[in-house]
Amino acid sequence: MGGRRRKGELSSSAIDSGWPHQVALPESSYVGRNFPIVHGFIANEELSLCARGHGFYRDGKHHHVFCFAEAEHAQRFHARFGGEMMTPETRPGWPNKPSLAERRRK
Repeated sequence: MGGRRRKGELSSSAIDSGWPHQVALPESSYVGRNFPIVHGFIANEELSLCARGHGFYRDGKHHHVFCFAEAEHAQRFHARFGGEMMTPETRPGWPNKPSLAERRRK
């Protein structure tokens, strides 16, 4: 996510390096009454979720990116909640900021 980090907080690149298997959910899928369902599943299944994730806006909607160390964990999360599987290279950037893949093509 954009902005400054606090001392000791993981950087975006550290998250992408350690937790490269990512699933994006639109905000409506993980807030409110869905929050305990999503996080209960993660805890019960003992998934390798990073404490911090990423976010982006698409079509006027905020998406949260759940980042996993294990590909199989991301696949199980995706099978349960849907969303969009992605990698750090394919993850959209914030508005007016190109994704890593777009920056590499230049």
